[in-house]
Amino acid sequence: MKKGSGSYPPVRVQGDGRGVVAQAGAVLMVETARRAGLDAALAAALAPWRKPRTVHDPGKILLDLALATALGGDCLADVGVLRAEPAVFGPVASDPTVSRLIDTLAAAGPRALAAIRRARAEVRERVWRLAETAAPDRGGEVVVDIDGVLVLAHSEKEDAAATWKKTFGHHPLFAFVDHGSAGSGEPVAGLLRPGNAGSNTASDHIAAARLALAQLPTKYRRGRRTLVRTDSGGGTHEFVNWLAARGRWLSYSVGMTITEAIHQAVLLVPASAWTPAVEPGGEVRDGAWVAELAGDVLKGWPKGMRLIVRQERPHPGAQLRFTDADGMRLTCFATNTTGTPIAQLELRHRQRARAEDRIRAARGTGLRNLPLHRAAQNRIWLEIVQIALDLLAWMPMLALTGEARRWEPKRLRLRLFSAAGQLATTGRLLCLRLARHWPWTHLIISAFDRLQARCGSPGRGGGRPTPDPTGSGTCSPPTTWARISSTATSRRPRTARSSWSSAATCAASTRPTCASPSSATTTPRT
Repeated sequence: MKKGSGSYPPVRVQGDGRGVVAQAGAVLMVETARRAGLDAALAAALAPWRKPRTVHDPGKILLDLALATALGGDCLADVGVLRAEPAVFGPVASDPTVSRLIDTLAAAGPRALAAIRRARAEVRERVWRLAETAAPDRGGEVVVDIDGVLVLAHSEKEDAAATWKKTFGHHPLFAFVDHGSAGSGEPVAGLLRPGNAGSNTASDHIAAARLALAQLPTKYRRGRRTLVRTDSGGGTHEFVNWLAARGRWLSYSVGMTITEAIHQAVLLVPASAWTPAVEPGGEVRDGAWVAELAGDVLKGWPKGMRLIVRQERPHPGAQLRFTDADGMRLTCFATNTTGTPIAQLELRHRQRARAEDRIRAARGTGLRNLPLHRAAQNRIWLEIVQIALDLLAWMPMLALTGEARRWEPKRLRLRLFSAAGQLATTGRLLCLRLARHWPWTHLIISAFDRLQARCGSPGRGGGRPTPDPTGSGTCSPPTTWARISSTATSRRPRTARSSWSSAATCAASTRPTCASPSSATTTPRT
């Protein structure tokens, strides 16, 4: 009788392979960062914290941490995933160097945070311009969702405290720009708060909104073209007054707590005043109606505020609340938008739930826990997480189309970033060859080509030039890869030398041309 080998074929495992690249699909994020000028922007922003004669640039270290986090890392030591692939990610700093930089930036406090945020805002404006019709402001409006996140702590950390859910940890407040149903979203604010911070603290919502507006292009930092959405935590007099203040004139759609006055006003609404709620496709939402309240419930609120309430049959098994009426679940929100049917306004506010998808993605991208002890260090970590989420939002926006653009980070890691590859040199060109049998190889190649076609050369007419490693001036970065193909090769790759180029070498014809030393100043590297 023939002995079976089980459900899977037996293999021999050896550790002597050469030229094999793990996480080869991550070249898409590397190219996104380079083409958007994120590496150069971070290098310029963190230049004050670069010591003389240092080898590793602080901006490159911070970007490496963000790339490792985007690949699924959740601590500083996970940057070792990049260090193992120098031909793809360039030289990566050691763990002690990374830790020292985090301590240095944490000691700098608000100065370092402001520098990182300015770099992100600068690159964000460029990315939106490159994305054209795929940008989140394609309709002339930007939607910002503000929501709190509970981050658990399993050890004593600074500012960790009991939360309102009877857990222990922190309660940061995040803001995300919504990309709509065709895309995902990107973070524009992350405010670290103690675990016992309130859900409806107006000062925190105002601080988060200020950070979010500073990340937007200048034309969206005030005016009706920017819509701020929150849950009932933002439905306070102080926050709504701040949004509607003269000179700011922001649009808002904030959830409201069902008070006794609102409850009594709902009971007085006649049946003919209720309008059926609608679904995103325009069809009527079964068992849901909306109406607008007026009268005394608006006293004390900003002029022009509208109060809209929805009643809906609860799903089977749901328990009613004391504020519900006649067996119907009641929800309420306030807005200052006019000229739009209340059913459409209610649908727009209901789509704020997409912020929960962004929070779920953030939890899987470094926000599952805060890995450092001091609050100042964890504030830097929050910025790293936001840079990682920026890359995970910008890459699909610039390079993917169709259903793939809506993939969340978990699926991007499984299908694209985890693709295996092999490096080879062909005529002084470095080539990354992906596995031909991988089902999504064609998607990676087309996305890479789309990045290069959409963004063009980052050093010619778009983006900022990267620092010259020789210290003689500035130069535009070379082409990342001479070619990406789906074939295989056994040739041994060359070793990467530039910390800014994702590829090891380029052809002589693609070598960057450096400007004179007088046109820019950089710190020499040894």
